[in-house]
Amino acid sequence: MSVSSAFNDEKGGSSSVGEPEYGHDPASGGIFSSDYKRHDDLKEMLDSNKDSLKLEAMKRIVAMIARGKNASDLFPAVVKNVACKNIEDPNQLIRASALRVLSSIRVTIIVPIMMLAIKEAASDMSPYVRKTAAHAIPKLYSLDPEQKDQLIEVIEKLLADKTTLVAGSVVMAFEEVCPERIDLIHKNYRKLCNLLIDVEEWGQVVIINMLTRYARTQFLNPNINESLLEEGSGGEKAFYGSDDDEDEDEEEKEKKAEAMAMAKRKPYVMDPDHRLLLRNTKPLLQSRNAAVVMAVAQLYFHLAPKAEVGVIAKALVRLLRSHSEVQYVVLQNVATMTIKRRGMFEPYLKSFYIRSTDPTQIKVLKLEVLTNLANETNISTILREFQTYIKSMDKDFVAATIQAIGRCATNIGEVRDTCLNGLVQLLSNRDELVVAESVVVIKKLLQMQPEKHSDIIKHMAKLTDNIQVPMARASILWLIGEYCEHVPKIAPDVLRKMAKSFTNEEDIVKLQIINLAAKLYLTNSKQTKLLTQYVLNLAKYDQNYDIRDRARFIRQLIVPTEKSGALSKYAKKLFLALKPAPVLESPFKDRDHFQLGSLSHLLNAKAGGYQELPDWPEAAPDPSVRNVEVPEWTKCSSREKRREKKVEKPFYSDSEGESGPTESADSESDSASGSESGSGSGEESGSGSASEESEEGSDSEEEEEEMEKDNKKKTKIEFKKQTIAPSSTVKSYELLHRITGEGLSVEYCFSRQPFSSDANMVAVQMQFTNNSTSETKSLHMEDVKLQSGMRVKEFAEIESLPAGESATAVMGIDFCDSTQAANFQLCTHTRKFFVSIQPPVGELMQPVFLTENEFKKEQGQLMGMNEITEKLTLDIKCRNEHAIVQRVTTTANLSRVPCGSDKEFAGRTVTSGSLVLVTVVTKDEGATQLTVNCEKMVIGTMLVKDILLALTQ
Repeated sequence: MSVSSAFNDEKGGSSSVGEPEYGHDPASGGIFSSDYKRHDDLKEMLDSNKDSLKLEAMKRIVAMIARGKNASDLFPAVVKNVACKNIEDPNQLIRASALRVLSSIRVTIIVPIMMLAIKEAASDMSPYVRKTAAHAIPKLYSLDPEQKDQLIEVIEKLLADKTTLVAGSVVMAFEEVCPERIDLIHKNYRKLCNLLIDVEEWGQVVIINMLTRYARTQFLNPNINESLLEEGSGGEKAFYGSDDDEDEDEEEKEKKAEAMAMAKRKPYVMDPDHRLLLRNTKPLLQSRNAAVVMAVAQLYFHLAPKAEVGVIAKALVRLLRSHSEVQYVVLQNVATMTIKRRGMFEPYLKSFYIRSTDPTQIKVLKLEVLTNLANETNISTILREFQTYIKSMDKDFVAATIQAIGRCATNIGEVRDTCLNGLVQLLSNRDELVVAESVVVIKKLLQMQPEKHSDIIKHMAKLTDNIQVPMARASILWLIGEYCEHVPKIAPDVLRKMAKSFTNEEDIVKLQIINLAAKLYLTNSKQTKLLTQYVLNLAKYDQNYDIRDRARFIRQLIVPTEKSGALSKYAKKLFLALKPAPVLESPFKDRDHFQLGSLSHLLNAKAGGYQELPDWPEAAPDPSVRNVEVPEWTKCSSREKRREKKVEKPFYSDSEGESGPTESADSESDSASGSESGSGSGEESGSGSASEESEEGSDSEEEEEEMEKDNKKKTKIEFKKQTIAPSSTVKSYELLHRITGEGLSVEYCFSRQPFSSDANMVAVQMQFTNNSTSETKSLHMEDVKLQSGMRVKEFAEIESLPAGESATAVMGIDFCDSTQAANFQLCTHTRKFFVSIQPPVGELMQPVFLTENEFKKEQGQLMGMNEITEKLTLDIKCRNEHAIVQRVTTTANLSRVPCGSDKEFAGRTVTSGSLVLVTVVTKDEGATQLTVNCEKMVIGTMLVKDILLALTQ
């Protein structure tokens, strides 16, 4: 059913429209030209079935636009006529381009046309067109979200596609439109895993990311026992943990003990489908595409057992030889991984050493990784490396190195003193930025053990004269104020110097001078009382309101007056309270809650469209949802399977025609692998390996040959049932008229008998008649022109056809389940005639024998978009059963289902073997309902039209 005809049907059909009356033509500038029923006459002409009327309407519209008239309300009708012809074009590239253009028009009024075009393209024979349909789905969804339900039906259909070309595109559409509908993936999970290796790289990334989220909802955590044991073992106490933890409730202890016991009693067994995903993605770590390698790496990090995650390290290190942009993304993810999986990158420590030619952002990330990998074993090597980095001319990088040294000192207690002494030496550096960064880091380290390092505090106090960087000066002042009791002689002198330069200091330094004055007033008021008052008076009139407010607040707090509140009593507790030492942590510490490799992880913020990585389920969901039932009619003997596998297939399908037989073969093997994996027989189940199946077949070859001999008679009977043609008259068609053929006339018919040399071909019987007075010689075919994927088996050359005589020949054509014409030249010894054979849709199928129960079962599986129903009224001559059966079987090569309560017919398409089911239900007074169920929607739509015509003519 074409888009244009469907659109006409929506409008209730349209008949030919006559010419509008003179003066009512909107383009002619008549009295009604401003508003002639909103151009209804032109709309009717554009919806007409006659090309002449459409052309005339187009001319008038162009004339209107040329005169500056508004023709915007005619836009949908014009688009329909321009796009629809191309959407039905024989060339797959034209069809795809037409759909791409149509879906790119961002006008809501053409949404119905766009939806029809997508539905039709989703059933197209060409995988390239189906891929384009998948790309059009998110475009339509963004234009009109209310179409979501219909689009989900199309996505569900396309997800069942067996071609690698479509897989990535439809998963992308799924992610854009309905990522929450994880149930749509169940039946296609194993197929996607098995197809993954052959999908294009862009599609591989999309599918892997989707399957990562799917696996987190369907499988158990493979490291669950490990995490339970880690929790139970207690580990180190929290840094600020209180002694009350020792008095933990007995109930909590019992729960932990019970969890540990369960973990020991029930060892984790990985779901075969979980193993299938890990096994099928592992080879992609060797991909040339960095995005694919990164996608597999994140999948392993989020899904694999801890012991198996290490395989991704080598692949990620390999990517560090790539461009700086790739390095940046990879290092971001490696930095996150090294926090929880440090061990897997330790063997590659030298790969993260920094080169002088690296950009600053790469240097900082490598520094982050080296810091995360530092431990007692390799810290000496890493610190030596850091010492060389400090000499770099890149000041931002030097500052980051100093911070890294501070983190190493915090994490590894054995080297804390060494790091601290090294940083103190940097205080004599000529570069202010190096000194400033060192001061900030030293300040954080001193907070851990201030009593042991009073000499360092004194040394830093002397630097106030030289260091001009505000942050560094503020840090020194904070240290002296916080630990003024350790330097009682130096602290008041520092305050004196700072009071002199108060008005010239930066705001951050002024605030710390006020804090230092307050702390010294509380601990040594004799020496610092006047200095403190002087500083507070200066701050009282400062330009910055923060400094003025701070001064006012501190004065009321430390210098009690009658008006002071009760808070002044607690001034010492407020200012001199013990402050916990800062924890120097990696900025990547909590970033793994974003899915690795995602934009959100890169930005450390949730980006638009990001899908959260689900938590592992507590109990495993039912694994049987991924089992795929194999229909009875698709099951063939293992000997037939083995014959199919011996036929070599191209590695990639180069054309739309090849996808026909390839798809059917793939569907059977995929379905079979799905049912095998459903049995859960170990880790290997669900792989669907063709080599394994062929080995099984060869082992049982002798046994099958014996069975074949025993059942020879039965086999013949079954074959006869499958290929017998219904007893109906075969219609003949003219191929070459005797006038055009200069005396040679040719008629052809579809004999409805199996073509002997190829079961996928339709047998075409041709009758040649020589009406001339001379002999015709060398009748043969040349220059065959076919649509991509179609094949022809030429008839044997007729050497001589005497005058007045006739000859018959049979040729085979594989139409690839389409009604596209086979074009060729019919040649004699003197002339060549261009001819064309175009099959009616009913000749593209062969009858299949089904019982009534089998018919109902198969019909139940072909519902929804695979079912087309039409209502009609039969003429009195056609109301008896015999007439209905004869007209249906004449129109289509189908067989009658015996003993059916209704008139039911069954067949199978010749090329792909797709079932075609027809039901005719008659009621009172000729009211009839015609139903066609077919997986191939295009064939079903065309067949409905033909049968409808046959029953009503």
